[in-house]
Amino acid sequence: MRPKNPQEIENIRESGRILATVLELIGKKLRAGMTGKDIDELAAAELKKLGGKPVFKGVPGGRGVQDFPSIICISVDDAVVHGIPDSVPFKEGQLIGFDFGVEFGGMITDAARTYVVGGEYRTKREQELVEQTKHSLDAGIGVVKAGARTGDIAAAVQSVLDRHNLGIVRELVGHGVGDDLHEPPEIPNYGYKGTGALLKEGMTIAIEPMATLGEWRVVVDPDGWTIRTRDGSLSAHFEDTILVTCNGAEILTRL
Repeated sequence: MRPKNPQEIENIRESGRILATVLELIGKKLRAGMTGKDIDELAAAELKKLGGKPVFKGVPGGRGVQDFPSIICISVDDAVVHGIPDSVPFKEGQLIGFDFGVEFGGMITDAARTYVVGGEYRTKREQELVEQTKHSLDAGIGVVKAGARTGDIAAAVQSVLDRHNLGIVRELVGHGVGDDLHEPPEIPNYGYKGTGALLKEGMTIAIEPMATLGEWRVVVDPDGWTIRTRDGSLSAHFEDTILVTCNGAEILTRL
């Protein structure tokens, strides 16, 4: 992970603005009866209009697994991440995670949101899951600055999720981003202050807490991509791409 130069910072800002615009549109359009493929088409059309390029489509799947077939990951209820958009209609109250990557001017951003279909939660506990996973992301962002360490972020995220008795997915982590979708350093969602990689001004990182209403362990579907909670509990996922500054953080993937 290298600090970005001024032109690269301008490009990654625009990449983040485009990404945030698409995710906000998805949140406004999401309705029961829509399908993952509907959202994939919506995202593709908006991305083309805004001048960005998709990042996820064609990511290699590894031995015996298809390359990722869509431009966006859509994960429903107990699916944590990397869900493949399909033709199954969404239902009222379902928790849907949307994870999206955009490239503009050679710079990549990565972000995710969890929305509830129809805007009404099925239970108070599900509402707590979504709201506190988002809060944990904000807590992690709040400690970012040049001179901080990745463990400071991890500890801040963990503090929020532990306080609300939420499972913290351990096998998936945040990461550097910019030239590539996944770069060093890894940024876990649990850990200790004062540990991990040192953050420097001009670095760009993706912080992405993933939490569950049950245990933290996950399994992979037969499709080779979709990652679910092992115990079938519901999950939530939030992510933003962040520019490290001398005295804080600039969130690149929010409007």
